[in-house]
Amino acid sequence: MKNLQTRMQRNLLFLITGFLTLTQLMGINYNANAQKLHPDDWKLGIQAWTFHLNTFAEALDKINECGVKYVEAFPPQKIGAGIAGTMDYHMDAATREKVLALLHSKGIKMVSYGVVNPETDSDWVQLFKFAKAMGLKNIVSEPQQSQIPFISKLSNEYKINVAIHDHARPTRYWNPDIVLTAIKGASPRIGSCADIGHWLESGLDPVECMKKLKGHIIEFHLKDENMKGTGPGFHDVPLGEGVIDMAGIMKEMKRQHFKGYCFIEYEYHFENNVPDVKTCVKYFRDEKEKLLK
Repeated sequence: MKNLQTRMQRNLLFLITGFLTLTQLMGINYNANAQKLHPDDWKLGIQAWTFHLNTFAEALDKINECGVKYVEAFPPQKIGAGIAGTMDYHMDAATREKVLALLHSKGIKMVSYGVVNPETDSDWVQLFKFAKAMGLKNIVSEPQQSQIPFISKLSNEYKINVAIHDHARPTRYWNPDIVLTAIKGASPRIGSCADIGHWLESGLDPVECMKKLKGHIIEFHLKDENMKGTGPGFHDVPLGEGVIDMAGIMKEMKRQHFKGYCFIEYEYHFENNVPDVKTCVKYFRDEKEKLLK
């Protein structure tokens, strides 16, 4: 009986091995469905700075007009809608509840916050407490490199990501190599807020910057520009209409199996930019449909 069982096990192993080899030769990947990105893996939001001439409440109305349901808030914006104060993370609990009620009434989720740069450890703790109370996924910052070990501990403790933002050269994190050096040894929750427009301003290739940061991109600030460099007349244009290879950006997102939030940050025509933002939204969704069918 033992010999019979052994032979049966060997035969079964042979069949399984042969089947797997055959499927590999045929190019069949049985993990493909598990690995395939779903369209909901790329969540489109708007950075409230896009509508910084308005109150936060007015910005939410414009975000709704653009057909988007996620927002990244920034600290100095006045709240509005009869709520005193700004979107500063030091707001008291009562104000937080009012802001959450405002968001709920508009059907929009606030999932990220920044760019914000606390100077002390106690202020970082305050920021994380605010982020937890508001249900945030990400904090966007340009912290001092010496602060990163402490921020890393907080990020793990609160289970909130910190995305290091790149403003244009010569700011602290203008180059992805600097970001990679800064986050070495830190929590996986510490990574990059990939602002592709600022990379272009710094004379860098945004797609190549993404490749360097593979596995470390937490979120995107999406914008397109009318020209390379920062000469006279440099400004944002709707996604896909400028010099940034937006199709290449999104293909690289897919190649890296990125899952997370992509925030449109449109920094032009502030007085009347909703039509341009709508164009950005349509471009992103059309390209996503092509890539993530």
